[in-house]
Amino acid sequence: MPFIMLTVLIDLLSIGLIIPVLPALVGSFTGSQADQAFWYGVVTFAFGFANFFGSPILGALSDAYGRRPLLLLGFCGLGLTFFATAYATALWMLIAVRLIGGAMQANAAVANAYVADISLPEERAKRFGMLGAMFGVGFIVGPVMGGLLGAVNLQLPFLVAGIVTLINFLYGFFLLPESLPADRRRPFRLKYANPFTSLRALTRLHGVGRLVAVLAFNGLAQFALYTCWVLYTTFKFGWGPKENGWSLAAVGIMSVIVQGFLLGRLLKRYSPRHLAIAGLISSTLAYAAWGAASQGWMMYAVIMLNVLGYTVTAALQSIISGAAEAHNQGQTMGAVSSLNSLMAVLAPACGAPLLAAVSHLPSGDWRIGAPLYFCALLQAASLALAFVHFRGESESTAASSQDQAPEA
Repeated sequence: MPFIMLTVLIDLLSIGLIIPVLPALVGSFTGSQADQAFWYGVVTFAFGFANFFGSPILGALSDAYGRRPLLLLGFCGLGLTFFATAYATALWMLIAVRLIGGAMQANAAVANAYVADISLPEERAKRFGMLGAMFGVGFIVGPVMGGLLGAVNLQLPFLVAGIVTLINFLYGFFLLPESLPADRRRPFRLKYANPFTSLRALTRLHGVGRLVAVLAFNGLAQFALYTCWVLYTTFKFGWGPKENGWSLAAVGIMSVIVQGFLLGRLLKRYSPRHLAIAGLISSTLAYAAWGAASQGWMMYAVIMLNVLGYTVTAALQSIISGAAEAHNQGQTMGAVSSLNSLMAVLAPACGAPLLAAVSHLPSGDWRIGAPLYFCALLQAASLALAFVHFRGESESTAASSQDQAPEA
């Protein structure tokens, strides 16, 4: 775990560096806020579109050739993206770079498969939470650094992120051990790499079913939030890269506290199912509150109060990973990543137009929160689906137990 946690930390640090400044970089090529919102959505769409097709391919390849070489390939993809973005001189270059980077980068899927390789089923929820805590640490340091560096020069965070990615490549090359032994690998086949086939296989896993839709709606809400956060706070509160960097750092701090320290204790008292339900309730309320916030400090208050919202992803990943067999964790996590990528494709198409439609409104207007109200509806749909799924599973288990009970 320490090896993969450090790898993920460095990976997410590099990603966090660019978040506060990418919208501003896109804006440097546009002439209005509406155009900025639209083209930022296109740039984000490009990465998710390529990643949707790339993730199951790389996940299936990791089942055949091991996790380590695919992680190293992902670092190369990220590094290429960062350096090329820094030197982009036109919007079409940004879009092309994000397409290439999205196709090569499946670090999240491979890292989750890595954790599944080295963990007992009962440990996975906690360990997925530990990876989530590394996400939080990366988002504490990365956005703050990105915001401060971006205030000096918009290209500087991308150059620093590229250097950090090269450091991660060297660390992985010399120190990261392989997690998948040869006897648990399986030959690569094109059918495993088809994203639609992988998603169908995901729905057929025992005990998963509707959870695929829960993942989809939850992921769409999260990616719509990521797409809109920086521009939303800029339009509504007049925040710049530095203020957005600090706000994202606050999200990271809460992620570390909850997933790194509280999640293990919560799992001793509550099952992943209960945490998923409670977390979806918390997230639904949080998204609505972010959209309705009239002052910047309220964004921080909601971030701090949304404690259980940080447990949802780890809980759902644990349930799905536990339903998969040992030899196809890569394909399963690749399918989950591919589903997330599909949501990342759809998120800009949903969030960016909503934000563009309200971009003309004066700062502080409650209607600027339209994209976040949309996210709250998505989380409410996730909650309803999860509740129905888990109730059905409980009833099915109870009926099976009664059928198997010996007669008196």
